[in-house]
Amino acid sequence: MAVLGFVATLALITGLIHLYLWKRLVRDTTTAGRWRRIGSITILVLALLVPATMMGTRAGAYWLAWPGYLWLAVMFYLLVLLAALEIPMLVARLVLRRRVAAAEPTAAAPEPALVGAAGPADPPAAAAVGQPDHDPARRLLLARGAAIFAGLTATGLTGYGVRTALGPPQLDRVRIPLAKLPRSMDGLRIATVSDIHLGPLRGRAHTERIVAAINRLDADIVAVVGDLVDGTVAELGEAAAPLRGLRSRYGSYFVTGNHEYYSGVEEWVPEVDRLGLRVLQNRRVEIAARGGVLDLAGVNDAEAEGTGLAGPPDYAAALGDRDPSRPVVLLAHQPVAAFEAAKYGVDLQLSGHTHGGQIVPFNYLVRLQQPVVSGLGEVDGTKVYVTNGAGFWGPPVRVGAEPQITLVELRSA
Repeated sequence: MAVLGFVATLALITGLIHLYLWKRLVRDTTTAGRWRRIGSITILVLALLVPATMMGTRAGAYWLAWPGYLWLAVMFYLLVLLAALEIPMLVARLVLRRRVAAAEPTAAAPEPALVGAAGPADPPAAAAVGQPDHDPARRLLLARGAAIFAGLTATGLTGYGVRTALGPPQLDRVRIPLAKLPRSMDGLRIATVSDIHLGPLRGRAHTERIVAAINRLDADIVAVVGDLVDGTVAELGEAAAPLRGLRSRYGSYFVTGNHEYYSGVEEWVPEVDRLGLRVLQNRRVEIAARGGVLDLAGVNDAEAEGTGLAGPPDYAAALGDRDPSRPVVLLAHQPVAAFEAAKYGVDLQLSGHTHGGQIVPFNYLVRLQQPVVSGLGEVDGTKVYVTNGAGFWGPPVRVGAEPQITLVELRSA
């Protein structure tokens, strides 16, 4: 029901967006006739394509994914660009209107009739009669220019974004000091990845590339912080299989993201565990390394609902009743979990979920929901590192937020 509600809401929103696009790209740029009809039909088909893609890909119609998701990205940028052009276009239309009005000669005032003159006075000069009105033609030219600019820019940005999203994830390194980290554990390294998003557009080759990149980092711990899949074990089990090859000194760990709960979390938790990743569902483990001990905890995603494997986050179970002298690193898919984590004195939280915004300027909207969108931040005294994720959701497009795998190096303060 939640998925159907999401699709219905999306259909309503995209319908309104396409109505706006029709006005700016079709009605304003054409005159009544054949081309306006063709443009109107095209916009209608594209409006139906978006919800059809959302529902169809879940039903296995993966052939809809590429055209549907690519149009979703182009649509987004067309909306942003045309909306940004509204004020300049309004100003330009006002200037054109004033210039046209100023160019029209005013009618001469009639001479008063002379008493005793033979015949009536001459009629006023009809200089304005028959004067062509160039304003509609100029308005049409202006609308077409704006449409061409928006179309080319949106297409170019989407093309750049596709190349970035489908390229290899960048390998970033960040050093984070922890006050409680023993000196003997200085330099402990955690390879962090999130949002792999195996699904209609990314399969086994995507997983193999990520596993190879992580293994090259020679990390002490591997942390996969949610949103591994967009589909069931039956559909994507083979695509996830290369995770079995992850290498680390002290283990590989996984926490659920919100998309696991859309994809059959009850099947994915044991499947991921079978592949060699220890699933931290509201619990913690002790990492004994180099003569010191660090607590590594994990909580279920903030959007989880249900019981058992589908249960919600339980911070008390994961973080309560522990030795407060030890440093603790929490794996939580969404950065917003830090508000609860801070109450338990968490030193560092590793998260994903945001994709770094994925498509600029969408990152500004993400900032309204999450305290940290990308990189290192702090929430109520708890350090929060958010990785951009190695995959994408929806459009195979990334602009301003490259796919990422991060090597987090812990340093003793």
